[in-house]
Amino acid sequence: MIRPAEKRDIPGLLSLLRQVAQVHHDGRPDLFKSPATKFSAEDLEAMLDEGRLPIFVLTDEADERVLGHCFCEILRKEGNRVLTDIRTLYIHDLVVDESVRGQGLGGRLYDHAVAYAREQGCYNLTLNVWTCNPAAMRFYEKCGMKPQKIGMETIL
Repeated sequence: MIRPAEKRDIPGLLSLLRQVAQVHHDGRPDLFKSPATKFSAEDLEAMLDEGRLPIFVLTDEADERVLGHCFCEILRKEGNRVLTDIRTLYIHDLVVDESVRGQGLGGRLYDHAVAYAREQGCYNLTLNVWTCNPAAMRFYEKCGMKPQKIGMETIL
């Protein structure tokens, strides 16, 4: 089942946020802390109260355990001198619990985000993926995504 996140999902969301943060820490310990989450329980509660950001959860059949989540945001570049005025669904995070990966659940979450983006009149769907996470890169390529831009760095 995929549905909008609710306050009762916060423990499951935090668990998944820890998992994705650990993947990033393992790949780039120079940049990512461990253990960590990008949001606290209080942050998540406020986000759910505001209802500004679409957050979807994928749950088990009993709707008790959060198996995956997708944090989204609709972006728009109104009045930009260079970029056209389009609506973009940006995925901040899409993660499936490590205990159930490889069962097609990530694809279901991604497809749900695509359908939501279409319903909202979005032109495209974008996200960032770290090169230190090749499994995620392969997953998004399998979903049909292509690189839009590439960030580069020099470590000093």
